[in-house]
Amino acid sequence: MKATKLLHDEGQSIWLDNISRDLLDKGTLRRYIDELSVTGLTSNPTIYDNAIKNGAVYDAAIVEKMRNGASGEGLFFELALEDLTRAADVFRPIHEKTNGVDGYVSLEVSPLLAYDAKRTAQAARELFARANRPNLFIKIPGTAQGLPAIEEAIFAGIPINVTLLFSREHYLAAAEAFLRGIERRIDAGLNPHVASVASVFVSRWDGAVAGKVPENLVNRLGIAVAQRTYAAASALLSSARWQRVYNFGARPQRLLWASTGTKDPKASDILYVKALAAPYTVNTMPEATLKALGGHTELGELLPPDGGDCEEVLGQFADAGVDIEALGVRLQEEGAKAFVKSWDELMSVIASKSAVLERKGA
Repeated sequence: MKATKLLHDEGQSIWLDNISRDLLDKGTLRRYIDELSVTGLTSNPTIYDNAIKNGAVYDAAIVEKMRNGASGEGLFFELALEDLTRAADVFRPIHEKTNGVDGYVSLEVSPLLAYDAKRTAQAARELFARANRPNLFIKIPGTAQGLPAIEEAIFAGIPINVTLLFSREHYLAAAEAFLRGIERRIDAGLNPHVASVASVFVSRWDGAVAGKVPENLVNRLGIAVAQRTYAAASALLSSARWQRVYNFGARPQRLLWASTGTKDPKASDILYVKALAAPYTVNTMPEATLKALGGHTELGELLPPDGGDCEEVLGQFADAGVDIEALGVRLQEEGAKAFVKSWDELMSVIASKSAVLERKGA
């Protein structure tokens, strides 16, 4: 049996970290669902940047939208919403079969709104309304500035993918924002069933310490931090406060493992996937990692709810001079800057492609 099916049967959702019109038009997404147990997907600006810059698949749509007066950010969201609503419809049977637990796609708000919680929450409401699909997550960064927007969006009934989380502390802050939004809905007499995932980035930890730690610690930091986060989530979701909201009809916020493609060519191609197999979680994978997993036929042990030996491993990193807390802060700050950089590059690519097409009189 393919390891993708094994992972699915153990209770972890496999989502594709990619979206493109080709993926939809050529039936590739449908094949991934049927053959590799994919049950959702995520998107980001870099994916669109590459597709628009390096191909012609979006040219006709860009021309059409330019003729209707769209440009820049507005044009991008029209393209993205067309793709993601199509993808959401493909996943809709999964969404319905799982009673709204699975079958989601994700679209992020503009990172240029990162320091304006009110405008971020408003953008989330507008994008969700435009999509008009129950199985579309709006991605909001779980930074200090993003947390109030997450609470407001959840209170407004918008499914949220909290992104850009790196540490246990980041996760707990995001979970608190989600829970406050749910509790406010209960207090207001509203249905508390609002879905959310908390996306924890894994492999970037190991990239940050590459060449700086002993050989026995290579490629172990991201997994140890994820194990610590999983232990915190397991404890939190069984607490009295969370059980209270479940009793009112709320659903737990699921952990999502992001950045799980193996960067080290010397390491296993499914290093992070195999280490982080756990029920009631999500792993969103680049296509290369998804295909690699489909080529394996075994997984190994599931992630222990108590985090296993993570504290011992993290202690070894501390002894090696790695300040875990400071590095987590730095990774989130760098990630936020990278989001803005990717967004700016995407806007530049759209402007350049629009100008080229306009000159051609397309």
